[in-house]
Amino acid sequence: MAETITRVSTDVGGTFTDLVFFETDINTGTQKVRTAKSDTTPPNFEQGVLNVLERANIDIGAIDMFAHGTTVVINALTERKGAKVGLITTKGFRDSLEIGRGNRPDFFNLMYQKPAPFVERYLRREIVGRMDYHGNEVTPLSFDTLDETLELFRAEDVQAVAICLLHAYANTAHEAALAAEVQKRWPDVTVVASHQITREWREYERTNTTVLSAYVQPKAQRYLEKLETGLKDKGYRGQLFIMQSNCGVDSLQATKAVPITMVESGPASGFWGAAELGRIIGEPDVLALDIGGTTAKCSLILNGQATVKTDYWIERDKRSAGYPIMVPVVDLVEIGNGGGSIAWVDDFGKMHVGPHSAGAAPGPAAYGRGGTEATTTDANLALGRINKDYFCGGTVEADMEALGRAFEDLSGKLGISPIEVARGIVRIANSNMVNALKLVSVNRGFDPRDFTLVAFGGGGPMHGVALGQELGVKKVVIPRGAPVFSAWGMMMSDLRRDYFATKLMDADDAHSLDTLLHHTMELARDEFAGEGVARDAVKLVPQVRCRYQNQEFGVEIPIAAGPVTDETIKSMIADFHVAYEREYTYRLDAAVEVTGIHLIASSEVGKLDIVPLPSTGATINDAIKGRRLVDYATEGEHEATVYDGEKLEPGMSFAGPAIIEDPGTTVVIHPGNRVTIDDYGNTHIEIRG
Repeated sequence: MAETITRVSTDVGGTFTDLVFFETDINTGTQKVRTAKSDTTPPNFEQGVLNVLERANIDIGAIDMFAHGTTVVINALTERKGAKVGLITTKGFRDSLEIGRGNRPDFFNLMYQKPAPFVERYLRREIVGRMDYHGNEVTPLSFDTLDETLELFRAEDVQAVAICLLHAYANTAHEAALAAEVQKRWPDVTVVASHQITREWREYERTNTTVLSAYVQPKAQRYLEKLETGLKDKGYRGQLFIMQSNCGVDSLQATKAVPITMVESGPASGFWGAAELGRIIGEPDVLALDIGGTTAKCSLILNGQATVKTDYWIERDKRSAGYPIMVPVVDLVEIGNGGGSIAWVDDFGKMHVGPHSAGAAPGPAAYGRGGTEATTTDANLALGRINKDYFCGGTVEADMEALGRAFEDLSGKLGISPIEVARGIVRIANSNMVNALKLVSVNRGFDPRDFTLVAFGGGGPMHGVALGQELGVKKVVIPRGAPVFSAWGMMMSDLRRDYFATKLMDADDAHSLDTLLHHTMELARDEFAGEGVARDAVKLVPQVRCRYQNQEFGVEIPIAAGPVTDETIKSMIADFHVAYEREYTYRLDAAVEVTGIHLIASSEVGKLDIVPLPSTGATINDAIKGRRLVDYATEGEHEATVYDGEKLEPGMSFAGPAIIEDPGTTVVIHPGNRVTIDDYGNTHIEIRG
């Protein structure tokens, strides 16, 4: 009897819940792969996970590893469906949330209104006690007003208490004592302290992060507990790993303690999957693009590594400063352009695409669920890029009458034909996505021509080639299983935690830097040991945050994990000048100082090894489904050869114009493109020279 290892990952998106199933025979190394999608089920998101498991016909009791990513945290924040929060902070600092930062995007708008804090002022209370930035006690902590504060919170039906004291990143003693005292006097309330989340300076960002963490914690905990219970009731007995925003997974218990760390867990898994795919196919420099039903997200992978930062903001746009969340999040740009993005005409007769989306319900007009507005998906269908007779993999009958009515409405407003409207929608959507890709490449000093574009999600394969041609990338790669690639990425993730410590020192102070790194490394090893991970199985990658002396911002420089020597310092400073110039376009003849460290600690927890696909000996002709006329929006109409994506095998090649139909997506191959299928089933598309 064959011995197998079964791994499953699920990703809850705004429109669909995706699943990837891998079964590996440990004797032969062969792998069976299944994928499935089902509708996301807000507000009971866990039900969508159970539904997709049932749809995939998986024996839950036989699963050895389960990884999960979700949008529950970001949804709670953007929809304002979190808990009522009370904040306790240092005397004199209750208004730091109100003051915020002055670097707002709409700088010259005299009528500008700051985003409203998540905690109203009367629920922001102060307490006596203060540390300085070195971590020395200036004023002893006093609980004299604590009962009065908690009495107010109870009366106002506060469900979570956020604690953020001045300079707690340097010394946690006051914060830890206050958190323990609040929990002692009010055992039933959720208590979140800033030092549990971040050990970085910047009081506004740290306070806001603590408040938002408290805001989502009760809802996220309930969701994760319901998911855990639902899986156990179905027979799952293994450990549940939760995808984090830092491209790693973490245990269920650790995530329940600080659920704000999964604010962008879905996109992070996709981008980490793109990094791992690049490693497998020998393309370490990747532009990753994820186009889903609601949004498009992109990130830059350099030397096989996704960049993780802590200056993440939600709801930031041209008119609003948004809200900072100081947790490690993969460096990404997100725009409101996806398959369900709605096309609309403004008061000046100009057409736009997004950011509003039709979502899963009612969905695009062609879904036949009551949608009346044209979307990007409808445009691709009208242009023949999507097969109306194989819509959603043949599971949905395209409502072409509803689609026609939606385009007639826009056609009347714009005074052009419906087909020109459809072309315009695709071109506008592509332009929006190109601009987003430039933000993570050109705007940061990188040339897209040096990168491979990896496009995934339901919409990535449809738009990837057009975007790649516009940017001039080396080539475009569509991963096998592109519609559920974010779930696939979870299979490639390690158990990972990011540790940050703030300490200002001269860059040549090797002793102080070595002491700080050693202390943080020991902390990481101890925490991993608490999760059952051997100390020698923890991989440590230290990065040092450097800046020119007295400047506000700097860059992170990787260094070796060993003892810090004078040679280490010399190399670090040289690397800093190069990295700083690439980021900010100039370098200075000035002293360099260290502001802190960022330590990446990781360990493998059943990471999947991908094996080449077997070949049946079929020919490319066996994969041809037929031919049809396709409108390429910018290149006119061409008769395209249509291929069955499930019948394409390693070694097959062909030229565009062509269409590859997969049950979950459509790959649009433009005229002049050359396509090859690699050993792992990925589609490589050479861009025209």
